[in-house]
Amino acid sequence: MGRYGGLIPTVAPAATVTTMRFLLSVIDNVTGSATQAEIADIDAFNDRLQADGYWVLACGLGAPSTATLIDNRDGTPVVADGPFVRTAEYQAGFWIIDVPSREIAVQLATDGSRACRRKVEVRHFL
Repeated sequence: MGRYGGLIPTVAPAATVTTMRFLLSVIDNVTGSATQAEIADIDAFNDRLQADGYWVLACGLGAPSTATLIDNRDGTPVVADGPFVRTAEYQAGFWIIDVPSREIAVQLATDGSRACRRKVEVRHFL
C-alpha cells in the first residue's frame, strides 16, 4: 500500500486530471497551544503536502475572542466584537488542499490530525 492507504491516483494527462478542493479544519479549545514537537510534526506534514502537490494554503487562526462579526444583510452594517458562536471547541487553524478524491482528503486529514494531535474536520468546496 502507498502512502495514502493505496489511494495514490493513477497518472493521467494533465488536461484530464480532475481535482477537488477541501478545507481541513483543525479543531481545538485553546489557541496557540502547539508544543515544539507538534510544530515540528505539522511542518513535516506541510512539507509533505507541498512535495505531493496537494498544498494550497495553511494557517493558524486567532482565538474566537479576537473575531469581529459584521452583519450587513439589510444594508445597515452592524459591527460587533467577539465570536459569532460561543463554544468550547472552535476552528484553530486549517489547510486547504487540492486532491483527486475525497478518500485522499480524508486520509490526509487523518495524517494531519496525527501531526497536530487535534481533531480535523474535512469539508469540500462547492
